[in-house]
Amino acid sequence: MTADEIRKELFSLRDEEYSAFQAKLIPTAEPGSIIGVRTPALRALAVRLVKQGEAQEFLGSLPHRYFDENQLHAFIISEIKDFDRCADEVCRFLPYVDNWATCDQLSPKVFAKHRDHLKDYIDIWLGSGDTYTVRFAVGMLMKHYLDDDFDPSYPERVSEIRSDEYYINMTIAWYFATALAKQYDTAVKYLEERRLDRETHNKTIQKAIESLRISPSRKDCLRSLKIKQR
Repeated sequence: MTADEIRKELFSLRDEEYSAFQAKLIPTAEPGSIIGVRTPALRALAVRLVKQGEAQEFLGSLPHRYFDENQLHAFIISEIKDFDRCADEVCRFLPYVDNWATCDQLSPKVFAKHRDHLKDYIDIWLGSGDTYTVRFAVGMLMKHYLDDDFDPSYPERVSEIRSDEYYINMTIAWYFATALAKQYDTAVKYLEERRLDRETHNKTIQKAIESLRISPSRKDCLRSLKIKQR
């Protein structure tokens, strides 16, 4: 299918009420750019295009005009089974990602099997200076390196990020809240030593307290670490 044919199919799946709903959730996206295709339909279309070998022209048609095209692009990349090709497509796509939703939907399945190689890419993405590339990199550290492949150098790297961008700081808080659930003894030191900026520090505690994976006693400890506004 050509990129134009895919766009026509997206419009055939349009839900105008859903479009209006998404516009409220994604303030950085132009309302007129949101067609309003629901996520299950986008995922199904991505899988079909990949299986039929009809996705390559669409992947090469950057930049896309519509938010839903970027969402579809993210889902297609997430289905690519060859690591090197997938990583190349991610690198090519990230500069065009301009909202949190597309950033967070981009989650290649093949990365789980190639964590040793993925680390090199994450290091590059963290240093990019681009809001959603950095957010994506922190998200990949959170998804793939807080369990068996955890290394204390990863939270150290995340804690060093300084940004005025809301969508970067919120994902840093999300990262450390998840780290508190999985690697508590390491993660809590960043709060005890106040290694994060005040807003991110307190947002981390808020998210951790809301988590069902953290014990009540640890939540009490975290509450005591909140930085009060002067």
